[in-house]
Amino acid sequence: MGSDHYFSASPSSAEHLRRISVSLAGRTGEVTTAGGVFSPDHVDGGTAVLLANTPPPPPGGDLLDLGCGWGPIAISLAIASPHATVWAVDVNERALDLLRRNASEWGLENINAVLPDDVPGDVTFRGIRSNPPIRVGKNELHGMLERWIPRLDERGDAWLVVQRNLGSDSLQRWLAATFDDGYSVSRAATARGFRVLKMRRHGTPPTADIATA
Repeated sequence: MGSDHYFSASPSSAEHLRRISVSLAGRTGEVTTAGGVFSPDHVDGGTAVLLANTPPPPPGGDLLDLGCGWGPIAISLAIASPHATVWAVDVNERALDLLRRNASEWGLENINAVLPDDVPGDVTFRGIRSNPPIRVGKNELHGMLERWIPRLDERGDAWLVVQRNLGSDSLQRWLAATFDDGYSVSRAATARGFRVLKMRRHGTPPTADIATA
């Protein structure tokens, strides 16, 4: 299982389905998780910091959970904004299956758990929330952010949580240098060894052709 990571498309490790109790967006209940996905035994500490240090999401429109795993961020967004459509994106098919199961069990019909290429090219986002997979490496991480950050709507915000000792400050500098036209980047919070970074888009959202490039 040495090469089987939570960011594998189809984890080869045994599922080992498990039930855990969670509290998300004011609701407490159980979810199903499994081996081969990110943080299967609890809500990850970075995700908890992100959820505790971001404002309520926009009440409607399209929202994005980038790297959704079994779904704590997507579930929180869907509860807080029942009239929004939450796009939960991951490359891990097992994680997507778990999130679909959890969304159904929690009665959340506004979550679309999909692979990255299954998000329609003309969809732009009023908000993005992400605990990005830092361990995939800089090239993969930067490519992922370069793909999705430009799909923010005008005056839309992206909130990212990154562990400080895994390069949060260098990522903030890279974001500011890469998205220097029409965006602002700031550190919104620091807690439990994590930074919460906020990006705002001030310019015009992309066309469908740009979004699918």
